[in-house]
Amino acid sequence: MNLTIPENIWQPALLRTRGNVESDTISYGMCTSDLGELLVARSIKGVCAILIGSDHEELDLELATRFPKADLVVDEAVVHDDLAKVINFMDKPADALYLPLDMCGTPFQRRVWEKLRAIPIGRTLTYTDVAYWVGPLTSARAVAGACASNPLALAVPCHRVVRSNGDLGGYRWGVERKREMIRKEAMA
Repeated sequence: MNLTIPENIWQPALLRTRGNVESDTISYGMCTSDLGELLVARSIKGVCAILIGSDHEELDLELATRFPKADLVVDEAVVHDDLAKVINFMDKPADALYLPLDMCGTPFQRRVWEKLRAIPIGRTLTYTDVAYWVGPLTSARAVAGACASNPLALAVPCHRVVRSNGDLGGYRWGVERKREMIRKEAMA
């Protein structure tokens, strides 16, 4: 018996089983926080974006740019608990932030982000320290690039990475926000 399955039947299921984020639906919601406007987005695998900004339009654009082929759906109910956990972490960083994450990035970026997640609350490391921790041939500049492309503010704590001289350096969501989170975490 010869069974032929048309391509249009099996291909969408195959894409879904491979976790192709570009074809997935991403649900998201926004609220106001102490650090500004906050957007949390979730794919079927977990939280894929935590963005902080000045206004909703800026955050909508950033999310659309990050996931250009995904179906973006405002659905506060889907991300309600995730938003509450992020807000709680901002208020009380000692409670830590535990979320299922869908870290969409290159293998190198994901490796750096995993190392950043291991930095204890209340501590900072230099870009050079993190680079050495990632691998002996990794440069501080490459670590800074991975931090700059991090779409998961606070869950991937790139705010805990500073320059070798102790200066805060840059932060994708603004140096003042970085300073505030370091201050709050130091008190935790």
